[in-house]
Amino acid sequence: MMIDTTVNTEKLFEIDQRIDKLVKKIELLRYVNPVNIEEEKTKFFASKYLTDPNFVYPERDFDKFKLHSEFFALPLEDIEDQKIRDLYEDIIYFYSGLIQCIETIGEGKRFYYNSLRSFGSPTEDDVENAKFILHFEDEDTSSESFKPKYTSKESEQFFIDYGKNYDFDFNITHSRKMSAIAMVLNSTRSLVLNENYKYSDNELAILTNHEIGVHMVTTMNALEHPLKIFSHGFPGNEETQEGLAVFSEYMSGNLTLKRLKELAYRVMAVNGLAKGYSFSKTFRSLHNTFDLNREDAFYITARAYRGGGFTKDYLYLTGLKKIYNHYRQGKDLGNLLTGKVTLEYAHQIEYLIQQGYAVPSKYLTDSYNKNNNTNETINFILDNLK
Repeated sequence: MMIDTTVNTEKLFEIDQRIDKLVKKIELLRYVNPVNIEEEKTKFFASKYLTDPNFVYPERDFDKFKLHSEFFALPLEDIEDQKIRDLYEDIIYFYSGLIQCIETIGEGKRFYYNSLRSFGSPTEDDVENAKFILHFEDEDTSSESFKPKYTSKESEQFFIDYGKNYDFDFNITHSRKMSAIAMVLNSTRSLVLNENYKYSDNELAILTNHEIGVHMVTTMNALEHPLKIFSHGFPGNEETQEGLAVFSEYMSGNLTLKRLKELAYRVMAVNGLAKGYSFSKTFRSLHNTFDLNREDAFYITARAYRGGGFTKDYLYLTGLKKIYNHYRQGKDLGNLLTGKVTLEYAHQIEYLIQQGYAVPSKYLTDSYNKNNNTNETINFILDNLK
């Protein structure tokens, strides 16, 4: 459908472009990942898990006061369509919250409270879901596919080969300063691999479907729209995007109990944070109470405690459950791949497409074509999450 030129859309596109310029300055993951994580891990282990890490973060290169004022100076009243105006108002409040997160990174409780406002924290049901998953007996991970084998450089070709499923190009870079083992940077259309990590065949199968099959797909789909909000993201898009990405692991037949437990550990780490536990106490809970090896326990705890308390990690499990339910109800996933969008805004996405301000997804996640999951334990768990 063509945009109705009888309606004044010039102001909408002007506001959308201005938001896009502002948002490019505030990619949260660029600032919240510690630059000294490996050094602090060594010190923490040497202290017998008693001295909390002292993380250092990248310098922020924007004027926070100017950014806030520019966001709230946008003349939203000039957008004639009420539905679209309401969406953009939600977007401005959401990104104002992210600016507050970034400007308080490393400031303890101040960052934590800003993170809470942007991402929330686990409910009792979320914690019960995590414990339910952790009660299952570990699967056999002694097979060759679970053994760490490939450096980040050696892993590149796996991602390049998988990327041939899609008609787009992306960059691959490497970093020693990240707590994740891989991530997509939306602004540069890059996959970043962790140089400190050795990947197994199973992890590469998971990551290709997760990072390229969803995160890069939604990055590239977002570029197809007249409006830039699909690239910089709808409010609360993290839960939907991570849910879609883990669901791609499931549909491709690569979601293991080990991986589900990793998501459950993340919920427990954020729950420890929410209860006011120190880094070391949450680490010891994962390592001793839940018998998680110390390397994984450190990184999962670091992900939750970086910045002063980053609550986002619990959303992987809640997002997976929501997307799984959406799929089981026979609902289409296509519109959720149109960009960095949110399940709760599904009607607004449809409306924007109907009005000609957006287009259906050009690229669709390869694994969604057929359900290749054969693990009945995984099905049982997902069917019984609260």
